[in-house]
Amino acid sequence: MTSLDIAFAGVGLVAAASGLLAVTTRHVVHAALWLVVCLGSVAGCYLVLGAELVALVQLLVYVGAVVVLVLFALMLTRAPIGPNPEVTTSRAHRALAAVLGAGVTALLLSVLLPVAGPARKRPGTSNTAVAEQVFGTWVWPFEALSLLLLVALVAAFAISRMTRAAEVAQSALPETTAPERISQ
Repeated sequence: MTSLDIAFAGVGLVAAASGLLAVTTRHVVHAALWLVVCLGSVAGCYLVLGAELVALVQLLVYVGAVVVLVLFALMLTRAPIGPNPEVTTSRAHRALAAVLGAGVTALLLSVLLPVAGPARKRPGTSNTAVAEQVFGTWVWPFEALSLLLLVALVAAFAISRMTRAAEVAQSALPETTAPERISQ
């Protein structure tokens, strides 16, 4: 085993552990922060594999944009931060989900392990060719995605302002007595 293999295994374990914590924690903000650790660890895996451009894109797009958007959406919509007793699952559902997850993992391993056998010679790709594809062919989908994220952020901010304005208007009204109910 080389030092790169050990580094890859270490960063991969951090990614797997933080991904597991991201989906099992009961706090939404903690889940988003564990997602940051997981996505950063995946970028570390790309670095160890020698794909610096992919690691940089991983950090910029996912950690720098998507997770920040999720955190802003959580803050602006005033989502409950702590555990929510209304959204719990039974032990049977959790056990079923664990069995299903283990089955999917076994299926993926049965398909991917034969492919990952001895190292095969792969054709190299230069950064110039990747840059030509990204900034030539795929520039408009990236721009559309960034526009979509910006619209979502502005909409979350607008919705948050509308509810606050309604609360202020409601509190400014003088208290009136409710009309008496007509009994049947």
